[in-house]
Amino acid sequence: MRQLVTKIKLFIVNLTGKIGFYPSVIAFIGLIAGFIMLYAESRGISGFLIEHAPNLVINDADTARTLLSTFIGGIISLMVFSFSMVMILLNQASSNYSPRILPGLISNKKHQYVLGYYIATLIYCILILLSIEPTENKYQLPGFSVLVGIGLSMLTLALFIYFIHSISEAIQVNRIVENIYSKAKTRLDQIIENTTNKSNHPDFPDTSDWQEIRIDKTGYLQTIAIDTLLDICKEKDCKIHIMQPKGTFILKNIPIARCSIDLNDDFKEQVLSCFGFSRSEIVTHNYVLGFKQLTEIAIKAMSPGINDPGTAITCVDYLSELFALRLKKEDYSFIRNENDEAVISLRTLNFEELIYFVFVPLRVYCKHDVIMLHKMLTALYFLLQVESVIKNVDQTLIREANLILEDAKKAIDNRTDLEGIFAIAKKIQAVNNTDVAVLSLD
Repeated sequence: MRQLVTKIKLFIVNLTGKIGFYPSVIAFIGLIAGFIMLYAESRGISGFLIEHAPNLVINDADTARTLLSTFIGGIISLMVFSFSMVMILLNQASSNYSPRILPGLISNKKHQYVLGYYIATLIYCILILLSIEPTENKYQLPGFSVLVGIGLSMLTLALFIYFIHSISEAIQVNRIVENIYSKAKTRLDQIIENTTNKSNHPDFPDTSDWQEIRIDKTGYLQTIAIDTLLDICKEKDCKIHIMQPKGTFILKNIPIARCSIDLNDDFKEQVLSCFGFSRSEIVTHNYVLGFKQLTEIAIKAMSPGINDPGTAITCVDYLSELFALRLKKEDYSFIRNENDEAVISLRTLNFEELIYFVFVPLRVYCKHDVIMLHKMLTALYFLLQVESVIKNVDQTLIREANLILEDAKKAIDNRTDLEGIFAIAKKIQAVNNTDVAVLSLD
């Protein structure tokens, strides 16, 4: 039963991330609303309104058919145009920025709600149109339902205007970068609040001789059902070490976890059911992807085809803020039970690996650009002044600064430009709290 519940939870998480989920739900609501209105018509709601408010009810069948047919054709046209704009947005974002950002754009709930409302209104109008029958009795015409259809169609026009405004903003690179930053920051805040040990390092035992649990699937590790894992640890009085970080592409038969005791096949299946896999990556589930996307957008902006250094500088600014937030999180993460005992160890990408993987492509593709070198060194200078809970972080930052300075020496021949770059290096050395020296120009 627990395994089934866990699979249902992970299935719902994956399902709600699909572009067609919310439009389908809203369309179903439109279908239900149509049947409810037809039931209300059978109970005489139009006759009641004709007696008390005749101006609100349309009692001419030809007029009702014409209006509903016009609305149906118009809504279909709006849907085609709206979906075309979404495809243009995705194509432009993939070409100009990075294909990795497409899942984030597709998962935009506002656009899904609008498209779902279009379909719901269309289904409602079709259902009401089919219920209109030729008759001389004006009370048999679903006049009130037609009036509701008119109101829903008018709201469709308002939502179309909103949709145009939202799409025009969503396609702007500044908005895309800001959204990636916001999602990554939100995810980091959640992890810091839930998993970071704010006192001392927990006494978590060595896991090298624990029983390994191998995965039977292939894909990106997207979600982990922590609550179910805690229940398993409580029931079996054991501890679990997760060996793969979230966002990693895992091949079949790779060890994904270790357990402090030998589990039978049933409990192994329960543990494996706690890991949700996907063929795509989403920032809201993995903050590291936010770093990757911002880095890729910066690199693409510096390419000769795009040539947009302003966007690259903006990305480095947002990366600096995310790194400053990451410094507040330990390189380890543990999940605790109700007795405040660490029972689940999470494999995380440590700060040294993260900053290296971000700055390597930036150094390679931007080492000829003096402004970008200034910006990267300034970011490191800023991070050296941020309070951190990570050990030896100053050495890591100085090491990255030296790598940037080495590349600057090889790529830039202008002495004046080099002096400006190494002036920032002197500031970095002034706030350096370690014995590691910063390279000098001479």
